[in-house]
Amino acid sequence: MSGLIGNTGTFAGVDLAALVAREGTPLYAYSAPAIRERVRALRAALAGMDAGIRYAVKANGNGAILRLLAEEGAGADIVSGGEMQRALRAGIAAADIVFSGVGKTDAEIDAALAAGIGRFNVESRAELDAIQRIAAARGCTAVASVRINPDVDALTHAKISTGKAENKFGVSIAEARGWFDAKAQWPNVRLDGLHMHIGSQLLSLDPVREALARMAAFWKELAAAGHDIASIDVGGGLGVRYRDGEQAPDAFDYAALIREALHGFAGRILVEPGRWLVAEAGVLLSRVLLVKRGEARRFLVLDAAMNDLLRPSLYEAWHDIVRIGDNTGCERLAYDVVGPVCETGDTFAQNRELPRCEAGDLVAILGAGAYGASMASTYNSRPLAAEVLLDDGRYALIRRRQDFDAMIADERPADEWRSA
Repeated sequence: MSGLIGNTGTFAGVDLAALVAREGTPLYAYSAPAIRERVRALRAALAGMDAGIRYAVKANGNGAILRLLAEEGAGADIVSGGEMQRALRAGIAAADIVFSGVGKTDAEIDAALAAGIGRFNVESRAELDAIQRIAAARGCTAVASVRINPDVDALTHAKISTGKAENKFGVSIAEARGWFDAKAQWPNVRLDGLHMHIGSQLLSLDPVREALARMAAFWKELAAAGHDIASIDVGGGLGVRYRDGEQAPDAFDYAALIREALHGFAGRILVEPGRWLVAEAGVLLSRVLLVKRGEARRFLVLDAAMNDLLRPSLYEAWHDIVRIGDNTGCERLAYDVVGPVCETGDTFAQNRELPRCEAGDLVAILGAGAYGASMASTYNSRPLAAEVLLDDGRYALIRRRQDFDAMIADERPADEWRSA
């Protein structure tokens, strides 16, 4: 992945030192060509199947990224009303939006029905009842898929595993079978689809193969019982390379599994990639504030922090880190790469070997295009970082750096007291 940044410190044809001289740090930078390359590779792999790409907006919901993906023909997989609004404003057709998530509110369901979204992925009996009630009040019919939990170990981090029986997501195949048999109870819900998603950052396709086999067997069982299945959504979760030794699954290998498992299916197949499309296309650029030598460790203190990129603190996630500039012949030292936030957990890497760094040096934290800016906060009253999109030697500012006034704009003094 470090190869995306040239030896001269360029990314998508843009000189990174010149970029941060204008836009400052911390700064998220995304490569438009890298995103296009991924979505086109997946579309090519799916050719010959009636398949649609539904980008998982939670990975990176910036409007410019969504517009780029919309231009490439992708729809959206959303998990909130806010993500629906983002997708619609970016030009994604409502019919190309699927609404996932284990806890949809009545207001979100109503807004989705009003917008005419393509499909709900239903995760509980309570949700199915709510969709029926709200659709009946509107006098419309909701289209829905049952999210089954295939009870497959995704072989990923416990916090992003979603396909085991102990996880909160989806329902058992036995419960889903009962819903289809009793679907007349929900006359305003057209229950004609299946959905699954077993986890995120999947580097092996073996769990996908196992889950697809269980999904396919259930589809065939339902079809034999006379149930019309118009859509099968196989979820997302494909992993990316964050460090040496890791390899992102190949799009054609992934599509081959789907093609084999769902051979003979005459309906629509949906896939929900998020991280796989955008993670390796993004970097977080940061300046070295200082180098601090402790009793036992050498600390490289950056101006980026856990509020900018939470994954290392939350998941113990690895991100490759590179020093921007000519590193030829540089002495290499081991650093704990940390931010200035008042948490020991504000650590990007421990005992990481890098070229000798000094205050003012520019570093890039790689693989930051997914679950970076989308999970950022203003912890320690640190304003949100700026974001730029790079394309063929030029860049566009796609999120202004938040200033202090914007950060506190919604706060109010307690001078208007009300009775509950």
